[in-house]
Amino acid sequence: VQLQASGGGLVQPGGSLRLSCVASGFTLDYYAIGWFRQAPGKEREGVSCISSRDQRFYADSVKGRFTISRDDAKNTVYLQMNSLKPVDTAIWYCARAPNACPRRMYEYDYWGQGTQVTVSS
Repeated sequence: VQLQASGGGLVQPGGSLRLSCVASGFTLDYYAIGWFRQAPGKEREGVSCISSRDQRFYADSVKGRFTISRDDAKNTVYLQMNSLKPVDTAIWYCARAPNACPRRMYEYDYWGQGTQVTVSS
């Protein structure tokens, strides 16, 4: 089982990025995928999740700016990030959970390696 997060980079405030989480070694159809971020000196926090039934959840801090989607045929989940802010600067991770989006981080069983997002002018 592997999750490969990519798409990070350096972007100016107000800019956009699209993160991708490519799953391998299992069939994505039966799993939820969550996106998390960890800023320097801060705890990892959940940002968004999409369930196996396409239910979508967002943290208040990103509602209206970010959109999560999935393409099970490509075994990939995307996070479209618009109107980026410096506070979005972090290492971004994707993780897997069976079917529904969990309430607790420990319920995710596999994690990707992370991709750096830096929002700065």
